Amino acid sequence: MESQTLTFTLEKETKNTIRYQEETNGKPPAVGTLYIQKWLVGKTAPKTLTVTIAEQA
Repeated sequence: MESQTLTFTLEKETKNTIRYQEETNGKPPAVGTLYIQKWLVGKTAPKTLTVTIAEQA
């Protein structure tokens, strides 16, 4: 599998999570929506996240 780097943009905040939507640039989404717990990101959530998906040996 070739590694993939995906970018997510902040969509909205819920009570305990922050919801990010994948930027697809015209392609079908690989992940779609990503929920991150607020305790992980702290008081100020980043506007964008970058996630790399790669196979480990």
